[in-house]
This record gives sequence, structure tokens and C-alpha cells, in this order.
Amino acid sequence: MKAASIPVDLPNPGQVFACLGFLEAASFLLGDAEGRFDWADLANVRFGLSAAGSDNPFGAVLEFLATSEPEQWAPVGYQDPPPKKAKADEPAEDEDEIEDSETKASGLALSDAFPAGEGDRMSLPIRLGGGSHPLIELGHWADGSSRNNFKLYAGNRSAYGIARAMLLGVRDKPKRNQTIGELKTRGITQLWEEQRDALIERPFHVLTPMGGSFNFDPRGAWTAIDAGYSPNEHKHRVAASPVVELLAAWGLENARPDEFETRKVRYAAWGIPLPPILARAALYGGIATLPMKRFHFDLDMSGKNKVVTFAEPEIKE
Repeated sequence: MKAASIPVDLPNPGQVFACLGFLEAASFLLGDAEGRFDWADLANVRFGLSAAGSDNPFGAVLEFLATSEPEQWAPVGYQDPPPKKAKADEPAEDEDEIEDSETKASGLALSDAFPAGEGDRMSLPIRLGGGSHPLIELGHWADGSSRNNFKLYAGNRSAYGIARAMLLGVRDKPKRNQTIGELKTRGITQLWEEQRDALIERPFHVLTPMGGSFNFDPRGAWTAIDAGYSPNEHKHRVAASPVVELLAAWGLENARPDEFETRKVRYAAWGIPLPPILARAALYGGIATLPMKRFHFDLDMSGKNKVVTFAEPEIKE
């Protein structure tokens, strides 16, 4: 068994969801994984993770992401409709809406098993892995069950386009005499190549300018304040963590936070080592006997998108 820990900001909901994602990924890739939060030092809260083998479990998960290329998967019989185009007199609410409409998937895998009744081009699940890696299917945003799918992104953006940007970065169209366009934003692949040690030691704190995302990291969120400035209109990108975004999506594959009232959300961090199957319930706050720290936050609106905001602690009387 190999154990390691990373710093985590508990009032950042995306980071807590991503810790569950690290636990799920380590269990999938390495086996025998357990994770817990340690808040003995409130100035240095950490998430500890152990898994089978001799590799640092955080490094193993990050390497898997850095060497993966996503593909879409859909139910048998699905046909991909033509992408929607933004109208000339109606600018996109997010720059990625235009970029994603021009992104073509490298392939579309069809499956007899599918989480929803039918496929939606903007909400098709994705598969990661390939080569020497096993395949993992992610798609909580396409959950057709009775539970809330917790899909935050909206507009003319697909999960595939978002995941591809988070993993591989975004490039400009190639100029004359170029075979590949210049890098506009970095993804986990580039961060792994350029800042590997920092990414393993502090994966949530290696930030990079991003365009769109799944909207889990509040550091990259913005909402209109009617002050005459828009990051999209001025082509300004907000720095956030693609690691948080991807692993939060993985963490919510088999778990959900507690949604109550109107766009209010509650979650919990647990204080003893748990395997994924129990950690899923702990995130919801569903195991009352565990040492826990509970938080709640509001889902704000940015155009059609819901965005995660920083949370406040809940104090039990």
C-alpha cells in the first residue's frame, strides 16, 4: 500500500468533489483505495489517499488523465446531429460555445448500455483511457435516473468538448505553414509535462487560464454585475484548475451532494479512512456517526449556466 496527501480547501466544493474523484480513480486504477480528510491543522487541511501498489496514488491518477484522450459514447442507433451555430446577432454567452461547435469528435462509440433513455449531443457521456489503460465511462450529467444529474454547464457546449479542453488544452486553428495551431489554454497534459512535481504535490493549486468548464471550481466562475465588463467579450480567461473540473466530474459519477430549497447545496467532508462505496454516502452527509465537517453553498447563474460558489460551514447546535 502507498499513502500520500494533498492540501485541500474545504469551502471550495469542487475540490471536495474532486477528492472523491481521486478516491474513485485510485480505486479503479490501483485497487484497495481509501481516503479521508484531515483538519487537525485548520491552516493546512489535507486529503489523504492510500491504494494498492508502490506508486503515489495521486501521481498515478494524474498520469492516467494526462495520457488519456476522451471519446464520446452513445446508445446503439444514435446519430449525431449537425452542430448548432451561434447566430451572428446573438453572441455566445461563453466563448467555448462557439469553439465547441467547431470541434469534431475523434470517434463515437455505441453501446447497448446507456445511462439515459436517449442520447443528447451536448450531454453524451465520455470514455477515458485506451492503449495500456483500462477504459472508464463518465457521464453523471447524462444520468437518466430519478436523482438530479447535477449538470451545471449549458448552451452550445458538449461534455466531450469541455473534457477535451480540460485534458488536452485548446489550440488556435493552424496558420499557414503550421501543422498544429498555437496553444491557447493548457490542459492536464501540458501541466503534467511542465509542472509534474507541483501537480502531484498540490494538484488543486496549479492553476491555468481556462475558457469553459463543467463549472465546479468557484475560482474560475464569474457572473454578470452589469458593470460594462465581460470576460468573454474581452477574451479574458479566468484561471482555475482543470484537475478540479475533471475529477469533480469523476467524483459525482456515483454520488451527489444534497440539494435543498432553490439552488442550495450541502456537502460533507469525512474524517476517517473510507473506501469509495462509503465515501459516496459521506459526501451527501448520509452517515451521521462519522466525524464530519458540513458545508453549504448557492448555485449562482451565469447566463444559462449554473456555477458553484464558495461554501460556508454549517455548525450543528
